Amino acid sequence: MAQFELIMPKMGESVAEATIIKWSKNEGDTIKVDETVLEIATDKVDSEIPSPFEGILTKKLFKEGDVVQVGTVIATISSTSSVATETPKINTPEIKTAGVITATVSETKTVTPITNVDFSKSSKFYSPLVKNIAKQEGIAVDEMDNIKGTGQAGRVTKSDILAYLPNRNKSGASQKISSDNVKTQTSGDFNLNISRPAVSVNAGDEIIEMDRMRKLIADHMVMSKHVSPHVTSFVEADVTSLVLWREKMKKEFEKREGEKLTFTPLFIEAVVKAIKDYPMINVSVDPSGTKIIKRKNINIGMAAALPSGNLIVPVIKNADEKNLIGITKSVNDLAGRARTNKLLPDEIQGGTFTISNVGNFGNIMGTPIINQPQAAILAVGAIKKKPAVIETPQGDLIGIRHFMFLSLSYDHRVVDGSLGGSFLRKIADYLEAWDINRTI
Repeated sequence: MAQFELIMPKMGESVAEATIIKWSKNEGDTIKVDETVLEIATDKVDSEIPSPFEGILTKKLFKEGDVVQVGTVIATISSTSSVATETPKINTPEIKTAGVITATVSETKTVTPITNVDFSKSSKFYSPLVKNIAKQEGIAVDEMDNIKGTGQAGRVTKSDILAYLPNRNKSGASQKISSDNVKTQTSGDFNLNISRPAVSVNAGDEIIEMDRMRKLIADHMVMSKHVSPHVTSFVEADVTSLVLWREKMKKEFEKREGEKLTFTPLFIEAVVKAIKDYPMINVSVDPSGTKIIKRKNINIGMAAALPSGNLIVPVIKNADEKNLIGITKSVNDLAGRARTNKLLPDEIQGGTFTISNVGNFGNIMGTPIINQPQAAILAVGAIKKKPAVIETPQGDLIGIRHFMFLSLSYDHRVVDGSLGGSFLRKIADYLEAWDINRTI
């Protein structure tokens, strides 16, 4: 009977470790091909690790809650296959993910878990390594919530907590905060004290525990509203030429390329062109709140709803380097794998601008929340037929046209109304000027 070693797989260039959150199989259980063996979590996604072959789980080398380095053997599996005669290492061919971007992982040290601090009481998200360091040092949840984070979206990193420890007693940050209040650190030099409202539970009400992903989304959204003063601008665009062109091209395109031609890649192409015209939209604010990071790459995230109802944002990297065919193939590939939880962690990070298609739900417009640490997000509404005045050389006429609303939410710290409004108008201009005779 051949013995195989199951390895903690590499899930992205910036992911050095993962936490085992649940073993789906026990020692002695039979495992089928592609059947989930265990579930893991990183600071970016929750993932399922499937087995690449049939066999029996003979040994689990780590417990639930353990932090494991990428490349480490996590289990041994025996197989009755006569093909294998030695103990090869099995790198899982595919990781099924279901998560959202929350922070950049740079820690590589594994710390033995200590269970004397309960972080389930915190409204913030901390990486497994940071929580383990806090537990070792006896740092309470309220104290942790006061540490200023320098990681993505203000997360507390290993460096932050290690830098905090020597000055812990001097800073006085270890004193407790009233349980009625949550102190939230913004990207500037001030804090917001927010009181949670009292909520009554009445007879017949159902209490539903948020899953881990929903908690991360909630934390990210609340943080974004606290960090960035949101302003939203709106324009209405006449996209009749765009609609007629797509209707004319979609069957030919699908037959030739084997891909469906949706409106999403058309919107993305217009956004990329507008970003090139207004590059100061493609920026982030550093954690100090005093420096602007102007992005070289144009990486477009497209918000997508999962079957569970949760949100994920796959990212088209270097979208400005792709033609319309390339953008279409990227959109279809990422959207399809998002629906089946097969995205890789690297494919949901690094975005510099996000598009949310609220028109998919029949909504004509929306006011989206900025996907930190980006500075703006576009919502595209449903396309509707409307009567409109058409200017012709013979005079004004009334005709039926296709219209849609575009709305842009932007960080008013770095994007003023002039820039935000001009950028949004430029997107509409590109959509309205679509060449109905264009070939691809």
